[in-house]
Amino acid sequence: MQALQHIAIIMDGNGRWAQMQGKARHIGHKKGAKNVRVITDWCAKHEIQFLTLYAFSTENWNRPKKEVDFLMRLLERYLRDEAPTYHENEIKFRAIGDIETFSQPLRDLIYTLESSTKSYTKLTQTLALNYGSRNEIARACYKILQANMSNGAQSPQEAVKALESTLANALDTADMPDVDLLIRTGGEQRLSNFLLWQASYAELAFTHTLWPDFNTNELARIIEEFHSRTRRFGGL
Repeated sequence: MQALQHIAIIMDGNGRWAQMQGKARHIGHKKGAKNVRVITDWCAKHEIQFLTLYAFSTENWNRPKKEVDFLMRLLERYLRDEAPTYHENEIKFRAIGDIETFSQPLRDLIYTLESSTKSYTKLTQTLALNYGSRNEIARACYKILQANMSNGAQSPQEAVKALESTLANALDTADMPDVDLLIRTGGEQRLSNFLLWQASYAELAFTHTLWPDFNTNELARIIEEFHSRTRRFGGL
């Protein structure tokens, strides 16, 4: 059976789900936020150690201001309302992405929940917020340049290997394992700038189910199919 530590999900389809119901897009986002709790609880109960959810990308700022403003309010409400759930279920909360661009009240909510749950070990749930993988890698390189680090490698091959390790340790996910299984809901089949480094050897699963309708039965089926695969990581 394939080891499964880390599941990442691109939660796509909230707006389309609402439009298919004849409702405003923000209704789909609210329904999708509720589904985050359902999927997170299931993963915690089934001994998944890491769950990373693509919640808001660096490209999402290009959406209409009214929708972006609603998403920011929805995120604030989610962090306030769900805080007790994290504590009751001993779930560690983390956020990755360029958080510094958010409002101070929203940043405070993120940092407070991270700090208050940092000792929990049952499941680490990570929300990717204002996240883009290219942006993350660029920020990691900037950290390395700022630190003026020297790897002392003796050959070009050693230099590349040392830089790869240094870069991995400078990413937002430095203390997390690489992604084992990456799922995208909503019918699209692309990574959309999500965890490009961390998912370099992830198994991919795409489903036409829109995120608000994605349930634990479908997640269990995808995991079962994952366990039937053979992961060679470039070997034989």
